[in-house]
Amino acid sequence: MNIGQAASASGVSAKMIRYYESIDLVQVAARSDSGYRTYGDSDVHVLRFIRQARTLGFPIEQIRQLLSLWQDRDRASAEVKAITTRHIGELDARIAELVIMRDTLSYLARHCSGDRRPHCPILEGISRPDIRQILDHKTADRGAALAS
Repeated sequence: MNIGQAASASGVSAKMIRYYESIDLVQVAARSDSGYRTYGDSDVHVLRFIRQARTLGFPIEQIRQLLSLWQDRDRASAEVKAITTRHIGELDARIAELVIMRDTLSYLARHCSGDRRPHCPILEGISRPDIRQILDHKTADRGAALAS
């Protein structure tokens, strides 16, 4: 099958297939006599594996490791679990950062009247040297509300 068919069958765009080949994540496809890339079912299976790993948020280097382990029938599952556990920790850290971002923006939005006046707590908050100070105020506000 050609690159368009492989892309359709795997769910990975032709552009990404070429990129994965350029960074040696997948083998460079064989070429037909006319110079077109040709892919087989095993190539599509590898591309699907990569797509699924990307869907789960694994970075390229971890996908490279997982792909190598997946293709090694003598592997230890402990290695796969270690990579996955490390990725879960990275996801937890990103989730915590996103929660802080959401909470900060929610706090700023609640304090913005959103009217025709130029005063805007959102812009003032973003312009601060350290936006984390907003969280300190937010925590203090929450503590005062709980105390009353």
